[in-house]
Amino acid sequence: MADPILMDGRALAREVRADLKERSLGLRAKGVVPRIEAIVAAQDPASLAYVNMKRKWAGWCKIESGEFSVTPDVTHEELLARVHALNADPLVHGVLIQHPLPAHINEPEILEALGPEKDVDGITSASLGRLTAGLPGFRCATPLGITKILDKYSVDCTGKNAIVIGRSVILGKPMALMLLERNATVTIAHSRTVGLPELVGQADIVVAAVGRAEMVKGDWLKPGAVVIDAGYNKVEGKGHDVGDCEFASCSQVASMITPVPGGVGPMTVASLLANTVESAERV
Repeated sequence: MADPILMDGRALAREVRADLKERSLGLRAKGVVPRIEAIVAAQDPASLAYVNMKRKWAGWCKIESGEFSVTPDVTHEELLARVHALNADPLVHGVLIQHPLPAHINEPEILEALGPEKDVDGITSASLGRLTAGLPGFRCATPLGITKILDKYSVDCTGKNAIVIGRSVILGKPMALMLLERNATVTIAHSRTVGLPELVGQADIVVAAVGRAEMVKGDWLKPGAVVIDAGYNKVEGKGHDVGDCEFASCSQVASMITPVPGGVGPMTVASLLANTVESAERV
């Protein structure tokens, strides 16, 4: 079989950011400065790294950004008040509440306090409910980024069998719903699914988001399947993160595949910023 098409998330993210920069400059000319605020646990390295990347690319796109670090001495009530203040601030167009928050914070209550009009990460129950009901609203950043990748590579989901391996509320479940919106026939699977290789073998589109390094093997795949690898796993002895799919074997069978790194990840940040600019354009 011919080499698969590598679905380049980095290149697409560059295109998205260039568009966002132009739109942000247009907003600034009208007196509207796009702004995103992040709430992040001060002691969580992965969260801090993501927020730092968000800050970097927001600046490039001419989007203002700020962070509120949740230290151990910040009470739940103080954080709740902070969220209410951000909801009411007309100069803030998007708020990112970065999971996980410290254990002494009631994270679900904090999420529920965020207004859907500023939930640019699309992770509150209001935003997820609008997705389920097919109503307009901000979509979760990672699944949204995946749909943009599918569009870039002209993957028509209509009538196709798709499987999403993973059931998280920020990736697996919304991804399945967004594929349904595109008229795919969708199976939601997970690490405890019985007969998972056989189910994957029936799928035209595979989205791996289970959080297990290189779990999906090439001999699981239907020849010519489109493979979206949304996993990022650290493996001792490897110089880079690996996905949930074993790239060496899956790339021998797939027609298209996202690399790790350089596939889904860059589009997550780009999609978060795109939602922020969209929010600012509504002002």
